[in-house]
Amino acid sequence: MAANIGSGSGDADTVSVIDIEAKPPRVVRTVTVGQTPEGIALSPDGAFLAVGVMNGSNKPKNSPFFNDYGLVKVLSLKGNELVPLTEAKVGHWCQGLAWSKGNRTLLVQCMVEKEIMVFSFDGKELKPAGSIKFNAGPAGIRTAEP
Repeated sequence: MAANIGSGSGDADTVSVIDIEAKPPRVVRTVTVGQTPEGIALSPDGAFLAVGVMNGSNKPKNSPFFNDYGLVKVLSLKGNELVPLTEAKVGHWCQGLAWSKGNRTLLVQCMVEKEIMVFSFDGKELKPAGSIKFNAGPAGIRTAEP
């Protein structure tokens, strides 16, 4: 998996599936997700891809590409097929993402709000489930591999 960021000028940026078993390895699927997909996280079972999309939330308010929220998107991954499932609004300049072991919880780090947003996920929908506040903006997150 790879997030593909364009020039930062309101592009319809993408995420791609890379088939590393192909000879030679190559991109086999690309899906548009919106402006600036900075963070991606594959669920522990490989069934879902979470994408943190800046959506212009990191732009100055006078930019024509500014949006007053970012997005977290979840796509289903089956083989090389990548299908958009659901999305939710998040804060500004959200970067890191992390799944729980059973794919039931998704964490999204938001720099400006200085919080980690918590979402429950039932395999189809994301629902806000709270947040964890910090004194500084969280920028990178990692969980132990299952």
